[in-house]
Amino acid sequence: MKLGCCYFPEHWPEEMWADDARRMREMGLSLVRIGEFAWSRIEPEPGRFDWGWLDRAIETLADAGLTIMLCTPTATPPKWLVDSMPDMVAIDEQGRPRGFGSRRHYCFSHQGYREQSRRITRALAERYGEHRAITAWQTDNEYGCHDTVLSFSDAAAEAFRAWCAARYGTVEALNTAWGNVFWSMEYRSFAEIDPPHLTVTEANPSHWLDYRRFASDQVVSFNAAQVAILRDLSPGRDVTHNFMGFFTEFDHHDVGRDLDVATWDSYPLGFLEQFWFSEEEKTAYLRQGHPDIAAFHHDLYRGCSDGRWGIIEQQPGPVNWARFNPAPLDGMVALWTLEAMAHGAEFVSYFRWRQAPFAQEQMHAGLLRPDSADAPAADEARMVADVIGEIGPQEIAKAKVALVFSYDAAWVYGIQPQGQSFRYLELVYEWYSALRRRGLDVDIVSVDAALDGYSAVFVPTLPNISPAWIKDIEELTCPILIGPRSGSKTHNLTIPEGLAPGELRKLVPITVTRVESLRDGVVGEGDGWTISRWIEEVETDLSPELALKDGRGVVFARDNIRYCAAWPDRSLLDLLVERIAGEAGLDLMDLPEGIRIRRTASHIFAFNYAAHDIDVSALGLGEPVVGSAHMAPAATVIWTIL
Repeated sequence: MKLGCCYFPEHWPEEMWADDARRMREMGLSLVRIGEFAWSRIEPEPGRFDWGWLDRAIETLADAGLTIMLCTPTATPPKWLVDSMPDMVAIDEQGRPRGFGSRRHYCFSHQGYREQSRRITRALAERYGEHRAITAWQTDNEYGCHDTVLSFSDAAAEAFRAWCAARYGTVEALNTAWGNVFWSMEYRSFAEIDPPHLTVTEANPSHWLDYRRFASDQVVSFNAAQVAILRDLSPGRDVTHNFMGFFTEFDHHDVGRDLDVATWDSYPLGFLEQFWFSEEEKTAYLRQGHPDIAAFHHDLYRGCSDGRWGIIEQQPGPVNWARFNPAPLDGMVALWTLEAMAHGAEFVSYFRWRQAPFAQEQMHAGLLRPDSADAPAADEARMVADVIGEIGPQEIAKAKVALVFSYDAAWVYGIQPQGQSFRYLELVYEWYSALRRRGLDVDIVSVDAALDGYSAVFVPTLPNISPAWIKDIEELTCPILIGPRSGSKTHNLTIPEGLAPGELRKLVPITVTRVESLRDGVVGEGDGWTISRWIEEVETDLSPELALKDGRGVVFARDNIRYCAAWPDRSLLDLLVERIAGEAGLDLMDLPEGIRIRRTASHIFAFNYAAHDIDVSALGLGEPVVGSAHMAPAATVIWTIL
């Protein structure tokens, strides 16, 4: 696995570049990402390119033996471009333009900006596409960051009408699919359709779902246009895009089909602070991040690009954008890096090389301080480089457990949650964490992925289920667990004929007759476990495998398939994981709280996310080749598989 950093030569005096490059190499880094925000320096005026500084920066890095990932700078269109076509900016849901002065201020649907993005991409690829040091390209930067996937501009409205026409053929078909007879929402032509915002109360959920699908498709096509240019003019180089954490506004599987390598930006402490985790978890893992945050995204994005993935931005210290921004515990930067290697990363690149003393990210730490002295993470990067050299290349081992992930499902529940605490990402994450707590490796896969060859399959929830998916599941003989609300909607976000679980009834003969969303603090008691947030009333001739103390069935099974008709707590998930593992012949581990395990083809890695020492010698893995079985906080231990 390569180590690298994100570098901004345009931020620093040119006389610093050679020394920076030398220090990068001495630190064990070999990959440098540059250029993602440099459009105003590359093209300071329309049509006038200033290549000199970038030529020299690339040569300086190359002469030091560094390879380069060059980025297209389309996340930051310069002021002169915005002024030349003011309607290129995105419009938010409240109808306000996204103004110039930060980044990501363009609308994916604006045809003029699309042409400009292709033009600057072509200019870069023509100049540097065959350069010896350019080994990879990154398109744009963090699609959708700052809520910019959805735009409600005139350009987006026009593109959406064309998308609807292509999808439905006739406006009558659209009216039927959306149920527009309700509230007199019927259209006479596609030209009458607007984006689903600024309505008096909620817009039609079917309209919303198609708008989200349309917006995702706009991201996919925007990215694909840049990829095609880069492949043509820079053959043999990998193309990537950097995805974000806990982000579902576009379908990453669809974007990933056009990439060679999926990458993501890993900020475990910021994500812990910003998302749903309890106050107890935020306190316990304040300086470490929850034990499954990084791993969840490693396994998710590995499934977005045929198994090839990496981290292009790894948190090296305090960030600047969360509500609170603690420093990582000593050793955590090394732990996060080695954990990425254990999950199959091809590279980990730290963001950033040197902390900037100016502008919006001046409080975001780097490997170096603003005065160029080493920040604490620098020594940890050196230590990781030594470990990589010691244990050698790692080959990812296919997991025995698959967990099915759907971006479309995230949109469905975001549009119609039916209860404010029903969060798709949280449900999926809890299921993933239950598997990881027992030492299981997990492949997170798309709905379209082949599931044969897995010992067990977990489907936290899947609202619209196709006959083709049912057919694929029917052919599996391994244990399968399917969660609540699965099969509860058609592809157009309507209740299926015969009620939920729709097509799934062919596999588990149940009918969901009524659902409840439960307010915080309301739980149903089982035998040593509880359900909360969501429960379904089920009619069936099957006897429940697990029921509440009041007799209501929660888990129903037929043959190798189980259906869970409620939001399970961790105790119920643990129970189901144990039963399914027993049936699948999977070995479970009794891991201490805060310990996580990941296997490669040749090694077993253990990571201590707890803030105290933990002795893992009881796991019976023998003598470590790296570290000690008496693990300090933030320690990593590695064993060779015998």
